Parts: sequence; C-alpha cells; structure tokens
Amino acid sequence: MNVAVSKPAPVATTLAAFAASAVPPAAARATCRQLIFDIVALAVAARDTDYVKAALGSAADEGDCTAFGHARKLGLYDAALVNGTAAHGEDYDDTFEGGPIHAGAVIVSAVLAIAEQRKLDGEAVMRGIAVGTELMCRMSLVAPQATHKASFHPTAIFGAPAAAAAVGAALGQDAETIVRALGISGSLASGIIEYLADGSSTKRLHAGAAAQAGLRAALLAEGGFTGPITVFDGTNGMYKAFAPSKTPDFAPLLDGLGESWVLETLAFKPYACGTMTQPFIDCAIKLAKSGVAADDIVSITCNVGEGTVHRLWEPLAKKHQPPNGYAGKFSTPYCIAVGFTDGQAGLGQFTDERVKDPALRALAAKVSYEIDPNDPYPRGYTGHVKAVLKDGSIREFRQPHMRGGAHEPLPDAELQAKFEANLGFGGLTGERIDALRSALGRIADGGAVDLSAARL
Repeated sequence: MNVAVSKPAPVATTLAAFAASAVPPAAARATCRQLIFDIVALAVAARDTDYVKAALGSAADEGDCTAFGHARKLGLYDAALVNGTAAHGEDYDDTFEGGPIHAGAVIVSAVLAIAEQRKLDGEAVMRGIAVGTELMCRMSLVAPQATHKASFHPTAIFGAPAAAAAVGAALGQDAETIVRALGISGSLASGIIEYLADGSSTKRLHAGAAAQAGLRAALLAEGGFTGPITVFDGTNGMYKAFAPSKTPDFAPLLDGLGESWVLETLAFKPYACGTMTQPFIDCAIKLAKSGVAADDIVSITCNVGEGTVHRLWEPLAKKHQPPNGYAGKFSTPYCIAVGFTDGQAGLGQFTDERVKDPALRALAAKVSYEIDPNDPYPRGYTGHVKAVLKDGSIREFRQPHMRGGAHEPLPDAELQAKFEANLGFGGLTGERIDALRSALGRIADGGAVDLSAARL
C-alpha cells in the first residue's frame, strides 16, 4: 500500500501569509521608528556626493516622491533608487548580526516611496517597514556566508523580495498577490561584490536597486503578473542561484515568524564603515586611550573570523593602502589606524584625502591578522588587537560584540546625535532639523506622511 507523503508548503506562501496579516509589536515598531530617522538622515548626509548626483541625474521621471535632501520630486522608482543608494552610500546604515545585511536603506526607501505615491498613512508605513525588515533579516540566515562566497551581495539579493513583501504589506495586498510579487522579485534580484577590487560605487547602488526591484515586483503582481511560487526553495530558486555552496536551512526564516521579531536586534552603526570592522575600531580606540603612541607600535595582530578575510583583509597590501575613501571603509587595517589616530570613524575619516595620509598608511601597514577558528562570525561580530611595542611589551584589547547591536544598543542620546550630525553634514541646521524630526515622528506614530521637510 502506497502512502502519500505530503510536501511542505512552498516557503513563499508562508512569507506571504505573514506579510498580509502581520501586526508588529511595540518593540518592533520602536526599532522601525529608529530606522526611519537613521535612513532619512543618512540620505541627506550623502546629498552632495558624486554618486548621489549621478543617481539623481539618471532619474527619468518627475512625480510625487521625495528625494531626501533635494528639491526635485521624482517618480516612484527613481525615488527608491536615489534614496536607497544615498542611505547606504557611506556604509553608516543599520546592519543585522548573523547576516550581515543592511535592511533599512532598502525597505525604508521602498515603503516611503509607495506611501507618497499612493497617499498612505504612517500606520501603513510602519507595517510595511516591519514586515520587510523582518523578512530581509531572516532571509540572510538561511545559508550564512554562502551568498558572499558566490560573489553576491546579500543586501542586493534578499533586499528585492523583502522590499516586495514590504510594499505589499503597506498597500494591504492579500497573500496571493504577495506570493506572486515574491516570485517575480527573484528575477529582479542582482548585485555582485566586485566593487571590493577598486572601491567603485556599485555596492552603494545595491540598496537602491533592490528597493526599486521590490516596488516593481509588488506592482507587477498587483496587476496580475505571475512569478514562481517556489522562488526560494525550488530546484532553480534563489538560494540555489545565489548561495549554491550550502544547503538552505529554512528554519531560521520560518520558525516563530510573526511571534518573535528578530528585527528588534538590529544594530545601528556607531562608525561610518563596514560592519565587521566596527569592533576593531573600538579596540583601536581603547589602545590609544591606554597611552600608546603610534610610533611606539611595532606591529598589531588581530584575531579574525575566516569569513571576513576576503572582504576586509585581503589582498593585505592593498588593504594597507586603500585607493580611495570608500575602499577604506572595507579595510580593517585602515579602520584600525584611523580609529586609533582620530578616536572616531565618522564621515570625515573616510574621504579620499584622509585615506592617503602618510601617517595613517604607515600605521595601517603595521596591522596583520590571524584566523581564529573559534571566532563566532557570522553569528556575532567581535574585535581584537594585540600590539607589540618597541619596548617589547604587549597591549591587547578585545571587543566581545558589536557596539550598537543587541548586546550593547546605542543609547537614544547617541542615536539622536548621529541623526543631527548627519543632517548637519548634509546642510540642515536648527529649525529645519526640528521640522524634519517632527515630520518623521508623525509618520512613526501612524499619522500623515509629509516629507516636505526633507526637500532642500
């Protein structure tokens, strides 16, 4: 007697059901509130950069949507592209330990664009941001490190389906429509990590392109366009295409979905550079505060996770001398050097001029690494420096977790200071900062979506 064995439902159906019905709890909403403030301010901070000007110049349509920091109003897709690119551009945006992934630049940009175009209220915005951020974080846990190993950027790849779900949730789409959108998004997702070779601008583009792709998928689905229901778990699905070295484990994506919210552990960066460099900067600052001078140092050795080496440490000679400010953000030796020297690592520490400082390059050249097989990456991000001094003594410091993450959240005062500093960097002062703070607060409280204060 043959007994029929039922197959599990396709992953997309579970995700769509969640997106169509989710009610984010207060703690999740609080994180989404922080995301809105952080992302808009970061986009304004980047308003005068060459890459944002290029993205804005590529915009083809005028419309109802705000390009943060600019007077010109754009069409839906162009606004998502420009804002996502600007918000992620300085690598100062949120991250998720375990991914790593940058959800805010993708999800906030997509949801605020559709909210302005469709005249949605803040409740819809908050629901959409919570759904998209939660799914994007969970998607990054299915095959850890395998997406990077395949030369793809997880933010770009998983941002597209997460943004599709976020837009669907904000619009109140039903589960059937959102399933179609998820299926479509798999054919729009893209983004390789070859920017690591020369510090070019494409990583910045990934968040904006993913936001744009998610919007497109959601609206195509709204019109009846179809996509494969097995987009995630099929023979030729996204994880097979973008993370082929690991068998996907969908438990971190599906278990407790809608009951526990991993987005509540999102990390807000204290420094304007790559995620895994951050704890090393904390160690470098501790080293400097211990009374050591740069000339006292013979060498600095760092214990690191193997999965970080190809992006943040190698080729080591090139990481010692990053060709531009953007490449410096992904050079742990440079980040250690500038953190030690300046006691901070904000936007001003990653200019093209600053990374060419001879003293910084000399200190960075003293930094090397050793792979620690017990490093917890990617489950957690740690830092370590062991400095050998000219007198033969050793100074050693560790940072057991990323400051700004779940283990040590940034206090509200520091988040507000970051918000104001980024807006100030972008040219806003006094009353204009207060006006934008009030406008974003109204959105987060479920009120009207009015982003006119973000137009300069």
